[in-house]
Amino acid sequence: MNTFPCKGIVPPLVTPLTGRDRLDVAALERLIEHVLEGGVHGVFILGTTGEGPSLSHRLQREMIRQTGRIVAGRVPVFVGVTDPSFVESVDLARTASEAGADFVVLAAPFYFPVHQADLLQYTEEFARESALPTLLYNMPTHTKVSFDIGTVARLLDNPRIVGVKDSSGSMLYFNQLLELARERPDFAVFMGPEELMAQAVLAGAHGGVCGGANLLPRLYVELFEAAVSDDLRLVAKLQHRVMRMSSKIYQVGPAPTGYLTGIKSALSLVDICSAIFAEPIHPLSEPQVATIRQHLVDLGEFPQLQASKR
Repeated sequence: MNTFPCKGIVPPLVTPLTGRDRLDVAALERLIEHVLEGGVHGVFILGTTGEGPSLSHRLQREMIRQTGRIVAGRVPVFVGVTDPSFVESVDLARTASEAGADFVVLAAPFYFPVHQADLLQYTEEFARESALPTLLYNMPTHTKVSFDIGTVARLLDNPRIVGVKDSSGSMLYFNQLLELARERPDFAVFMGPEELMAQAVLAGAHGGVCGGANLLPRLYVELFEAAVSDDLRLVAKLQHRVMRMSSKIYQVGPAPTGYLTGIKSALSLVDICSAIFAEPIHPLSEPQVATIRQHLVDLGEFPQLQASKR
């Protein structure tokens, strides 16, 4: 039996902004209440979907503190602390602990190409100095470095490292992680790409860090629950809805950030937060936003958008 204290859907929250380096606290409150009402099992801030690496350290700390205040212990809070500076990552972990967060999430430091031996030592040193338990974040498309299976196997001996979120998209790698996790009942394995979440849970994953749950939290919670209960017919039905959103909303903006511009633009259309991004990402054009609006209407998930067209 796995003893990790959080299973299910942990949305990687977008970071609502009112302008450059300005957090929209009211929108953050709306977003958090929206996903909690949808039944999510945790929240993850300052990840890729949250534009964490593009935010100033001041804004990152404000996001951590405000999220801790708003969530107020209702679900576990995961905080991304990836930074090229080791010291900044440790300081962010300290801020997260002071704000009442439960876990920090650490990807490989970006810019310098990192050898696995250096990555192993870096991660062990961080876990030793971090004020909170650490989950690894495997995001090779962005960091250009992967936590090799052999490296994860060695980190498994460190009790301060309690899990991994894999966004590689490789089911072979993911299943290797699941095999490793059998050795530690308190070690969690979460799927990053939402399109693979149900498949991952059926294989034994703890859950998914699904960006679409910012917009439709209940859909992803129901898909997770269907997978846990092995209701394959319902899994197929709900998976179809997830894939429709992925193939529509996430494909309007230019790759590779189309998922982010898509989800934040959709959130703006349903009055949760604005479609303001941290540079270097910029808002979609009016025709592109109109396309996303039509996709939302076609998906039938937001009847208020259909009504507003009349």
